[in-house]
Parts: sequence; C-alpha cells; structure tokens
Amino acid sequence: MDKTVVINVVGLTKRLIGEHTPFIKSFLEKGESASIIPVLPAVTCTSQTTYLTGKWPTEHGIVGNGWYFKDECEVKFWRQSNKLIKGDKLWDEMKQLDSNFTCANLFWWYNMYSTVDFSVTPRPNYLADGRKIPDIYSHPPELRDQLQNKLGTFPLFNFWGPKTSVKSSQWIADAALNTDKLHDPTLTLIYLPHLDYNLQRHGIDFSKISKDLKEIDDVVKKLVSYYDNGNTNIVLLSEYGITNVNNPIHINRILRSEGLISIREERGLELLDAGRSKAFAVADHQIAHVYLNDPATKKRVKKLLEGIEGIEKVLSGSELEEANLNHNRCGDLVLIADKNSWFTYYFWTDDAKAPDYARMVDIHKKPGYDPVEMFTDPSDKLVMLKVIFKLLQKKLGFRTVMNIIPLKANLVKGSHGRIPEDTSDYPVFITNNRHPLNQELYKSTEVYKLIAKQLTG
Repeated sequence: MDKTVVINVVGLTKRLIGEHTPFIKSFLEKGESASIIPVLPAVTCTSQTTYLTGKWPTEHGIVGNGWYFKDECEVKFWRQSNKLIKGDKLWDEMKQLDSNFTCANLFWWYNMYSTVDFSVTPRPNYLADGRKIPDIYSHPPELRDQLQNKLGTFPLFNFWGPKTSVKSSQWIADAALNTDKLHDPTLTLIYLPHLDYNLQRHGIDFSKISKDLKEIDDVVKKLVSYYDNGNTNIVLLSEYGITNVNNPIHINRILRSEGLISIREERGLELLDAGRSKAFAVADHQIAHVYLNDPATKKRVKKLLEGIEGIEKVLSGSELEEANLNHNRCGDLVLIADKNSWFTYYFWTDDAKAPDYARMVDIHKKPGYDPVEMFTDPSDKLVMLKVIFKLLQKKLGFRTVMNIIPLKANLVKGSHGRIPEDTSDYPVFITNNRHPLNQELYKSTEVYKLIAKQLTG
C-alpha cells in the first residue's frame, strides 16, 4: 500500500490560492486538483466525518459540531470520542486490505478511542483552582510525552481564543513529522487550522489575511518538502470555504420573544433551560438546528422563522431527507442562513444578565458555536492590561476568570456552513499523485474513495 499524507488546510479554496500562497499555487499547478461540493452543514466535524466514512450525516450521525443530546437534555459541542461516529472509517477498510497498514491522526476531530494506530488531539487539564493547563491526549500514551518533550507544550491558547496564531499549526505539523520518524505510518492525517481564524475575524480581505496565507503556505511547504523526499502521495484537502458575512441572527432571542424559550436565573444571570423549552436553536455558524420539545409548535415555529430576514431556508420532513440530514440527532427544523448571515447562540436580552461563560472562551458550556471567542473588545483600550493582571493573579494562585470576550457579534466578518454560490469558495482536493482526477467537482462522500485510491493505486 502506498504511503500517503492528507494535509487538511482548513478554509483553503481556489479563491485564496495565488500570490500570497506561492508554494501551494505551485503544488496545484504541478499536480491534479478538483473542488469538493461541501456537505451540509459545511462545518469541521461533519465534513471530516463524511470524508473518513464516505457516508452522509443521515448515516454517520455527525449532524454538526454539536447537537442536543436528547437523553441528557443538554447541548454539547466539540465532543471527542470516536464512538459517536456510526460505521467504519477509511482506516478500517485499509486494515482489512493490508494487515501492515497503519494510520496516524494528528488533530482531526473525534480522535479519541478510535481504531487508528497513532493519535494526538488537544486535551487540556482543568485544575481544582480553576486553571486550564494546555495539554494533549495521545495513543499510545507515551507519544504525548515524546512530542511535548521535543516540541514543548502544545500551544492551546494559540489554537483557539483571542491569541490564535500560526503557532498551533506549526506545532501540529512538527508533531506529524516527529510521529512519522518514530512510527512511519502508511496514512497520516494532519489538521492545520490557521486560516480558520482571521478568515472568520476579517472575511476575505486580502489586506488583512495576506500574512496568514503566507504563514500557512510556509507550513505546507515544510510538510510537503519532507514527505516528497519519502516518495509519498501528498493530498492538500480542505473542509469548507469561508465567505463574507455582516448579519448575525440571534435566533434564540427570536424564539424567546414568542415565549418558546425557557430560562433559569442563577445568581442574577440567565441560563438556557433546553429541556423545558418548547423550542430552541443550536447555532452552528450558518446552520442552526431547532429542537421542538413541544411538537404542537412545529407549524407555528416554521412559519415564524420563514419570515425572518437572513434565513434562506427552513428545512423539515422530506427536506431533511433530501439534505441527507434526517438523523435522530438532527433538529426538527434546520435553518440555513443566506450568504450574508450567520447564527449566534445568544438567548439573553439584557447583557447584564448574560451567563458568566458568555464573556469567556468556554467551548463546552455554550449551547452553540461562538466565533466571538476569537476577539477582545476593540473599544477597550485597557484590555491587554486586564489580561496581564488576570494572568498574574492565576500565577500567584488566586482564582480568577478570563472574562474578556465581548458580546459583539457584529465583529465577525466571515462564516461557513451553507453551500456557497460560487465554486471558487468550495473546499479543494489537490494531489501530487499522477492518478488522474476524472472530474472537476466531487461530492463530499467521494473524498473517501479519492484518498483510498492514493493508498491502493
């Protein structure tokens, strides 16, 4: 079986490949390439799972980056167990074909407790005094220490939050190279998230993202140069394209205004009570799952949402089947934003009563995705002094919270999740393998076979 590496350059599209990415442009021109029709929703967990199973969400069950766990009456995002995915993965089939096949997964999602041979994924330590300490989880366990002893602690705060930078992608790339030297896996999956950050902050504004494009181009060059020396099939792949937005839709506030949302108040702050709400939305970029605890409200809620400016479609029933989303985890209604809009999780109507996690980077407590976690308040000239003071307090052993995230959804200028109108905003599949790609456009489910072809020839 042919040695293959799949480099997932998040957010990469043909629109972005050009003067600011000279190496990727050269790789594209020398190799074979195609665009991928994004799966719906075009978000990280759904896209990656579709690629690795060759199945639609209706079969593999990953209907978003998070969903409403009906048996627990809780919204949960960014779970990590691979057992949430239904069905076999690409590496399972390859192992059946070749008993010597091995796979390394570097930071693709649902990384934990899978059947890959080598895996690395972020897994911070949450200490009793309130601190969050950067760390990783690995299989085998000793790989964690081997990598961090050589590369330093994984830069978690550069992976997500206001301090995001290319450092996290550089660390992941170096971890992939070291894993390859240690174990020589047949297939290596590498996740490079760097473009995701400023594309969501600024949209497609080359005056602001050109530096990011050059930085990820350098990381890709380092990886490709290494693997090229080993006569490896190399794939550059992406999950979605990010496009410009200017209209955040506070879908839960709309439902609340109709008396459909249930709220608990604790210590003067509000919390969404999903289990008692008649209807509520789980926002995920440009897609929102609306769950109905009271089925009698379905017609009323659908009619209400169809009349909201910025909501392009409200899917239900057979429409969910056509979208390959009809799964028990899916919302009773699925909202698709128009090209200028995206959905927030905000449910409070008075910022003074917003939950404490709203002003923090807290991806596991928020009942929806929050891109504003990448910002500090641009109008607060003292914000960096506040951050330094809070960090000093933590180092001295005092309990404190990093409540520096603004409640300003209008700061976000780029989003994804819907199917863009222009194919230049579709994800890409680019390879140095001379096996011809027979189409200019492939379905997301076909990426599975495209990667398998790299391995099997």
